Amino acid sequence: MRIAVCPGSFDPVTLGHTDIITRAAKLFDRVIVLVSVNSQKNTSFTPDERVELIKEVTKDLDNVVVDSHNGLLADYLKKTGACAIVKGLRAVSDFEYEFQQALANKKLYTQAETVFLVTSSENMYLSSSVVKEIASYGGDIRDFVPEAILGKIKNRLIKGI
Repeated sequence: MRIAVCPGSFDPVTLGHTDIITRAAKLFDRVIVLVSVNSQKNTSFTPDERVELIKEVTKDLDNVVVDSHNGLLADYLKKTGACAIVKGLRAVSDFEYEFQQALANKKLYTQAETVFLVTSSENMYLSSSVVKEIASYGGDIRDFVPEAILGKIKNRLIKGI
C-alpha cells in the first residue's frame, strides 16, 4: 500500500489545501493529512480543532485520514510506513523552503520521497494567513475556505467575536 502524508499547520484549512489533498488522494492508496503541532507558533485553532475541521471537509474521501503529530515528520513517516510526503507549491518562493525541507527529510528517512503538486491557478495567492487577515476585518472568505466549515472559521476569526 502506497501511503502519503500531507503535512501542514492547516490554521485554518483552505480550498488550496483541500485541492492538494483531493489530488493526492487520486495518486496514493492512503493519504494521511497531518496537522503539525508547533508550540512556538501562534495559531487560531487548537490541533484538535484543526483535525476536526479537516475531517469534516475530507469525509467523502474514503482513502484520507487525519492525524496530528508533535515531532519530526521523518519519525511520523517511519511509524506509519509512508513512502511519500505531499506538499503543495503556490509560487517559486514556496519551492526554496520546501526544497530544503525535502532534503532534510530525505536525509532523516531515506525511504520517503517528497512529491510537489503545483496548486491550481485559482489558489495561487491563497494561504491560511490571507484567510485570517481578511476574516479579522470582517471580509468575505467564502471563496477561500470549504463551505462546510465556513461558519466555524468565521466565528473564530472575525474580530470582536
